Amino acid sequence: MSDANINKKSNKNFFFSILTKNYFFCFLIICVSFASDRISKIKIIEHQLINDSVYINDFINFDLVWNTGVGFGLLSSNSTMFYNSITFLIGLVIIFLFYLLTKSKLIDKILFSLILGGAIGNFYDRLTYFAVPDFIDLHFQNFHWFTFNLADIFITAGIIMLLVKELLINEKK
Repeated sequence: MSDANINKKSNKNFFFSILTKNYFFCFLIICVSFASDRISKIKIIEHQLINDSVYINDFINFDLVWNTGVGFGLLSSNSTMFYNSITFLIGLVIIFLFYLLTKSKLIDKILFSLILGGAIGNFYDRLTYFAVPDFIDLHFQNFHWFTFNLADIFITAGIIMLLVKELLINEKK
């Protein structure tokens, strides 16, 4: 068999492997988490252009805040160079997460997909609005937690589940 035929066969196997059920399920998780994040942000932006914040109860409100930092408003800055550097690094992390997704076992693929859906949602906002719209405000009396969005929830939940999985597996060994 010639090198050209081997390359064609390996390329065909690569594309076939991407279309397998595991990758389709991962793609679905990424799309659903991204879409739900986008829809929630669009709705809250539209609502708060006309209205004030949304009071839900004594512990949670929806109040739009534009975040130029990373998750939960950390590392916020008015410097364009710092913002662009952080955005570039986030883009590299997203590419690395896609690489990890292709090299992982199924449970890790699912968790990386959840993280990727959230990361892509916030990355999209950074490129589109030059800030991330955060709106979930958890509080108790005068203590307010960092304001966040659905993408932050997906990222945090995926990371926590990865850590718990690793701790449980290492504990069993």
